[in-house]
Amino acid sequence: MKYDGKIKHESTVSFPLTMRNASQLIIETPIQHVENKLSEEQKQELTEELKRCPAGTIEAALTFRQEKDPKQVPIIVMGVIERFLEPEARPILSKGDMETSLMEDLGIDSLTMLEIVMLLEKTLQISFNNEELLELRTLEDVHSFMEAKIKGESPAHTLRKYPIEEIAAIMPHQDPFLFLETASIGKGTAVATYIIKGTENFLQGHFKNRPIFPASIMIEALGQLAVFYLLTADEDKLAHDVDSNSIYFASCDGVRCHRICKPGDILTFKVKPRNIRHPLALFQGSITVDGEKTAIAEEIKLAFDYERNEEDHSNAPFKPSIPQVSTRSGNTPISSIAPNLTSNKSE
Repeated sequence: MKYDGKIKHESTVSFPLTMRNASQLIIETPIQHVENKLSEEQKQELTEELKRCPAGTIEAALTFRQEKDPKQVPIIVMGVIERFLEPEARPILSKGDMETSLMEDLGIDSLTMLEIVMLLEKTLQISFNNEELLELRTLEDVHSFMEAKIKGESPAHTLRKYPIEEIAAIMPHQDPFLFLETASIGKGTAVATYIIKGTENFLQGHFKNRPIFPASIMIEALGQLAVFYLLTADEDKLAHDVDSNSIYFASCDGVRCHRICKPGDILTFKVKPRNIRHPLALFQGSITVDGEKTAIAEEIKLAFDYERNEEDHSNAPFKPSIPQVSTRSGNTPISSIAPNLTSNKSE
């Protein structure tokens, strides 16, 4: 997913990832804009430290040190990272892909990461805890982390990212009915993506010569992401590991669709737990395509049970009934969810 140049102040800020537009971002931060004039010796020392960084980095660092202007931080961070990259990796950095892997895409090993951190500490005069850096895997992780540090906040839990191979190994759903190709799980949130390829069997008849991705399957994918969250998240409200064979779709309310989706679209799913209390878990979910609102589900309810040891006979196992999807007209078996959802003018 590429940064679109629009500044969105949500729970976390997505930093622009190019030197050209980094200065457009304003971080909402409690830092006071009090001038701290540097001596000529300090300016010379800072210039010497950053002399191998790209154009604009030194100027941004001087401005930040003297005026505490948080707008300069993304420029400094990107400049310092580029300073330590091999020449062939720099074009990858300039593409502005938020999911760019520090190690796999940019070739940043642990020693290089340590050098980057040391230079950022000296330039920004901020200290980092080594344990805080262990989970930084992508550029998005780095910028979210830096935003929190500049604000004086504890960095948010980094999202744990899963490729399709790991997802398939964990999920009870399997191809051709698994609609998560990437997934990122964090404390209280889960994000996943799926590319509509046009080769899916059901698109041959939905519709003839006009393939439209069914709204019912989009909601199914949100449910699958909620299942994946239960199986992988470090969730305080889960007393034990969840049994993957015990999770069932119980109900789905407040579904609204806002656009049709066709082959080539990249669906981005997001779910957040609203309440979890065994044997039920309630989530809210949303779907976007290139940032455009596509569908929402106000409440997704799953029934689940915990894994049990053979020695554990204290309670009888929870046995969920045949999954039912609640609609305004009453309870409908999950097998007939499609007509109810696709009637939301999503075709």
